[in-house]
Amino acid sequence: MTQPRPPSQQRADSVAAPRRFPLRELTLFLALMVVVLAVYTAMGSAYGTRMLVESACYAILALGLTIQWGYAGQFNAGVMGFVALGGFCAMFFSIPVNEAFWNSELPGELGLALLYMLAAIVLVVAASRLDRIGIPKPLRTLIAVVLGVVLYMVVINNFREVAGQIESQAGFIGGMALPVWFGWIVGGALAGGVGYFIGHVCLGLRSDYLAIATIGIAEIIKAFLKNADWLTRGTATVSPLPWPVPGPGEVGFTLARALYLSVTAVIIAVIFFLLHRAYNAPWGRMIRAIRDNEVSAAAMGKDINKRRLEIFVLGCILMGIGGAVLASFNSLFDPQGYLPLNHTFLVLVMVILGGPGNNLGTIFGAVAVYIIWLMSEPLALFLMQLAVDIGSATFGWDAPTNLDSRALQARVFVIGLLISLVLRFAPKGMLPEKVRHHG
Repeated sequence: MTQPRPPSQQRADSVAAPRRFPLRELTLFLALMVVVLAVYTAMGSAYGTRMLVESACYAILALGLTIQWGYAGQFNAGVMGFVALGGFCAMFFSIPVNEAFWNSELPGELGLALLYMLAAIVLVVAASRLDRIGIPKPLRTLIAVVLGVVLYMVVINNFREVAGQIESQAGFIGGMALPVWFGWIVGGALAGGVGYFIGHVCLGLRSDYLAIATIGIAEIIKAFLKNADWLTRGTATVSPLPWPVPGPGEVGFTLARALYLSVTAVIIAVIFFLLHRAYNAPWGRMIRAIRDNEVSAAAMGKDINKRRLEIFVLGCILMGIGGAVLASFNSLFDPQGYLPLNHTFLVLVMVILGGPGNNLGTIFGAVAVYIIWLMSEPLALFLMQLAVDIGSATFGWDAPTNLDSRALQARVFVIGLLISLVLRFAPKGMLPEKVRHHG
């Protein structure tokens, strides 16, 4: 009679069990490769390479969202704000220095105004803690509120005067003329820092409340960048932004974009490797345990708030880096061009299609959804034009004059139809998260 194996041996056999052949993954990526080759054939190599670069930038954004939503269950609906912060840093640290600003007295006045602002913040924070020296809390709150309102009016009026002088004399403060990659790193750091501040306020919220809060924060960031003409030129935009590789004027559009694509591919490979290691490490298992059963994880002694904040900040860092890489590639910083549809909803669809929590699926979803988003307009225009031609020849219809705008609107319809089909037939994505169960 065969003796039963001890539990330790059973667990070892479970861990050492051979993995299945990745047929699903291989089939989907082969199909995606066929679609990419079709786009190259139909639209040309320059257009196809541009499409791949932009989809790679979106893949970085989607990886940031999938670790927040897929790893920890945090629904961040304010991706646009962190993308805009990354784009701002890519612009500010890479464009040339504005000599008209730095050769005047304006830097000193701006520094003094910022110092006044910092001092006002310190005073308000100190007033909010007066209860520690025995002042009653209602009186402490009243003092802090009154002091905050008064200091805000004083500081903001002074700052507006300085900003007006900068706009009238120098246009805006200009850039730092530093390497492009430095702006990308700072963009990730700034997005992570803002995410850290937001996390202390918003991570106590759950589900739709967190989504509403992050939407509002993203709009605040966009409004600040749009109206800070002294810092970003506002709606006047800043262009061109330098590339970390030779530009189209030096080596041609196709080769320049291919070189940029290689840079984005390296970034994605590094991020994918680090996230894969983290996902399968004890830290990743702890994050998923908090996501699946927060009460049980807390009972095991895990610091829930700290881990949730870590994953939120990490996702924001990736969104900032992706936004910086995308802004540099577009060679344009336009605060008004950051839209929830393009920079939040589209990223959300990418994660849903690929599979929340699956890094490989997220990359697949990013490339697939961006191709659908980009190619739906010319395909819709072709079908509309074909219908008009048939109708004119057969029924004598009058040809409409706004087919281009109607075809552009077809993008939203196609993406809406896509997400509806995915949620109906593949609610866990095309490549669902794989959770190993050990005996």
